[in-house]
Amino acid sequence: MALAHQIGEEKCTIYSQDISQKSSQLLRLNLILNNLDHSLQNIIQGNTILYPYHKDKEGNLKKFDYIVANPPFKLDFSDFHSQIKTDANDERFFAGIPSIPAKKKESMAIYLLFIQHILYSLNSTGKAAIVVPTGFITAQRGIEKRIREKLVENKWLKGVVSMPSNIFATTGTNVSILFIDKENEGKVVLIDASKLGKKVKEDKNQKTVLSKEDEDKIINTFKNKEV
Repeated sequence: MALAHQIGEEKCTIYSQDISQKSSQLLRLNLILNNLDHSLQNIIQGNTILYPYHKDKEGNLKKFDYIVANPPFKLDFSDFHSQIKTDANDERFFAGIPSIPAKKKESMAIYLLFIQHILYSLNSTGKAAIVVPTGFITAQRGIEKRIREKLVENKWLKGVVSMPSNIFATTGTNVSILFIDKENEGKVVLIDASKLGKKVKEDKNQKTVLSKEDEDKIINTFKNKEV
């Protein structure tokens, strides 16, 4: 919605698909409150990985100008894992499908499927911002490495911002924001913002809060490509 406000509410349409009915209902309410009610019909509750809903007139997955996502890092998808492995998904999940571990189902990296789905869903000039575990940036093998290689080889990687720990109160996982731009022809911007912010208590959890000055520093550094 913040992106829609920047573009102009009447100049864009929002599409969403979320497995959580509660999240989808909350989004519909927020769209009404933010002058974006013309997008209500595009808010779908469902399994994005298994049953992607938004398609074009020919029945192919719809391509988008902008995508923003904070995909789940640890979600058990063992009950539909075998259904993902079809020939029709070879192009969408080009780097592979994470295996089901023998133990610790909560450690499954389902976010790797979402990154690949997002790349597939961008049009030829599309741009995306994706929250990922910082470990994705440093992994030396496997699906993570294959995704990064495709981003670099196609010059789609616009930049990476490493965020402070506990930026989300619900998880202690260190995260980074991956910026993708299929029109990118310039340098890749790498920003370490891990030391910014102030630590506060939110309920029983510790959270790092960025000030307006912190946010401006990150944004301006990214835009101007200089400290």
